[in-house]
Amino acid sequence: MKPDPTDGLTCLIVGGVVRDALLGHVARDRDWVVLGSTPEEMLARGFRPVGLDFPVFLHPKTGEEYALARTERKSGRGHQGFAFFAAPEVTLEEDLLRRDLTINALAQAPDGTLIDPFDFKSDLDARILRHVGPAFSEDPLRVLRVARFAAQLATDGFTLAPETQALMQTMTAGGELDTLTAERVWQETHKALASPAPARYFEILREIGALKVLFPEVDALFGVPQPPQYHPEIDCGIHTLLTLTAAAALTEDTAIRFAVLCHDLGKALTPPEEWPRHIGHEARGVAPATTLCERLRVPKATRELALLVTAQHGRVHVALEMRPATLLDLIESLDGLRRPERMREVLTACHADARGRLGSETCAYPQADRVLAAAELARNVSPEPFVAQGLTGTAMKEALYQARVWLLNQQLPQASRPG
Repeated sequence: MKPDPTDGLTCLIVGGVVRDALLGHVARDRDWVVLGSTPEEMLARGFRPVGLDFPVFLHPKTGEEYALARTERKSGRGHQGFAFFAAPEVTLEEDLLRRDLTINALAQAPDGTLIDPFDFKSDLDARILRHVGPAFSEDPLRVLRVARFAAQLATDGFTLAPETQALMQTMTAGGELDTLTAERVWQETHKALASPAPARYFEILREIGALKVLFPEVDALFGVPQPPQYHPEIDCGIHTLLTLTAAAALTEDTAIRFAVLCHDLGKALTPPEEWPRHIGHEARGVAPATTLCERLRVPKATRELALLVTAQHGRVHVALEMRPATLLDLIESLDGLRRPERMREVLTACHADARGRLGSETCAYPQADRVLAAAELARNVSPEPFVAQGLTGTAMKEALYQARVWLLNQQLPQASRPG
């Protein structure tokens, strides 16, 4: 039997898995730091190299990551401008001090013994997000990472240390965020959208001035009023974050959560003289939502859903008032007969929008039930009789449409009032 390639190495578990275990969360894949070794020794033991900028290796059996202990120094601007130094003499303390937050700078021996040379666990116990040291300011990506950790750990009661928030604000004002690539911004944003409290990510970014830099379309919503009889929260930006919180309670789907972030971007373009009404904001919102998606290089499916929700959410909200023909037009606009699952995604986003208002956080959404019932009836109309009649093309499409309208008129409950 071959010996384990780690035999004789000093290997410690580090980072997020240690933090999560101490918080009682489900453990993720473990990351290891290796002390006193070299790249040559790791290769000789059968580890597979994966790091281009610094020595990171995969265990040949478990696939877990093993990184040589290292230090780093700033060698250029931006989150990639670093030179890394890995050598047998680098200590665990030096490796931990290069990390971002104190709660991520804990280590654990294979037997479970916690190794905490700087008493960083006290911040974890106090539920504080605090940067390790002044080197934090050298990497602008850490601004997004901290905001993302705030979203991931919000339900655990974590708050941001004032000095860390002040440092993040200084970094933002210094223009360091301009060096971040679209891919890295989207990567952190996507992780934040998948967190238990995604709205917290955007709240933190706004508090430090980064929302205006990275998400100016969203930032522009704050300070724009809405009719208080429909939106007691009044502010469009607050409504958007409330909607995102509602979406997080309804679904884990990050595409839906991103769609609700975008759904009201058109309200920032309403002429002030028309406030607090926002007639036509759905159509106006398509352009800024498109710009946001293109700038962040949002994946195609997520972008398509965001644009569909932006353009159509106002119509979905009045589905209870629609006559059958109008309702069928809406369903076809959502491509609900061919892609029922995507229509369900749109309806979930609209339900979140309805709940994203003060006092409406648990409201039902019968509009979705009516749309789904109408779509199911429409799908029951078979094209076979029309094929037998020899109809094709436009004639076939019109015959199916009229047959579906007729069936909806016969079997769908009447609208709550004429629409």
